[in-house]
Amino acid sequence: MLKAMFRIPPFFPSLSVLLCRRLDAVGANTLVFDRRREAFLRREAMRTITYQALGLNGVVFHFGSQSEGTTTPGLRSDTDTLISVNEINIMLHWSDWKRGMINLLMVKDESTPAQHYLLQRVRSDEPLPETRVMGSDDVMDPQGRVFFRNLSVTSACAESFRVNHLRHLRRGPSNSYDEDFDFVLALPCTSLPAEILAWFDAMRPGYWPPPEVFRIARQCPCFLVADGFRGSPNEHIEWRITPNVIERHLMFSLNNVQKKCLIVLKMLKKQELTPHLHEECKFTTFNCKTALFFTLERTPSHVWTEQRLIECIVRCLHTIREFLIQGECPHYIVENVDLFETKLCRDCQVKLEKQIRVMIQDDMHVLFNLQIDDLGERLMQLHPLVERFPDQSASVCGKLTFDMSRFYLHGFTQI
Repeated sequence: MLKAMFRIPPFFPSLSVLLCRRLDAVGANTLVFDRRREAFLRREAMRTITYQALGLNGVVFHFGSQSEGTTTPGLRSDTDTLISVNEINIMLHWSDWKRGMINLLMVKDESTPAQHYLLQRVRSDEPLPETRVMGSDDVMDPQGRVFFRNLSVTSACAESFRVNHLRHLRRGPSNSYDEDFDFVLALPCTSLPAEILAWFDAMRPGYWPPPEVFRIARQCPCFLVADGFRGSPNEHIEWRITPNVIERHLMFSLNNVQKKCLIVLKMLKKQELTPHLHEECKFTTFNCKTALFFTLERTPSHVWTEQRLIECIVRCLHTIREFLIQGECPHYIVENVDLFETKLCRDCQVKLEKQIRVMIQDDMHVLFNLQIDDLGERLMQLHPLVERFPDQSASVCGKLTFDMSRFYLHGFTQI
């Protein structure tokens, strides 16, 4: 079936091994993967302890490329942080109500977009719907229900950061005070919503994830973030489900070849695909990660070896092509969610599909053109005794150590 999809040139195995070695040299290796994961998990714990020592009831998580290890210096990935605000009780059922707390009930109807909920105010003295607007953070609908506005999160961030506040409208619910630092305030769900449980309960005939990964992922929390569906009449009061702890656990289960595959996909996305997009459109690293997940599910584990790295990259590119041809990128976990919707127009989808098709038909010679981390030139440096480019692993680990030392000294006073 694979050979019917694309031809495997005879030089792919040897070039794959060379690509693995060059990725090792730019910091995509076991040592750096482990150091990144350890550093950012430790920062999570330290920040959580600091917040709680200051009397703030919250938990900190680092998500994305930095904590997963799927980045290199040339990709210049920012730091994605989620702060779980535990002072609000999110009710999935009426039995979740808690006396004396701010209670918000997750509600939706047939008009609510997939992956989204409205948060209805519930009284703190008894489990009954609130009938009064409590302040500027609330809005009442024609039925007399009081809902919590998602813009309240942005207002809180603006108040905290003041003149340094940056609201990244093209990055969903993220806020920051620095271009390289994004964070999201999130509300933890009391239990997993039906959309997430359906993923665990569905029959999965594929090769991945293995049962032990499923078992641990089922214990991961789920959050609501202030991100309404663009263009929805209720966009200002819609909250999006995000299973990012589950997704991070899936990423932590990957082997080095699978991580290197995603790193190369990100490089291709940044250099070869993004320049073809309209200004208002975006094709994200999350789209690449989603394609990797679906490719892992339908690819035997014995394929994910160093000798077949480029073949694995091409498999993922074919998955992306399928998404672009059908005009829909499904969420790996949440059903009925199209990751292209409102983000990537049909014209850009056609352009990207053509670009990827050309890459594959050209036997992935595009790899020799990659300027990120000088990877293309590193690949063309075939003589092992003539090293024009230094190994960056030591400098990457050194920077991680320096950042951790600086965090120990100053991080306790920062968000």
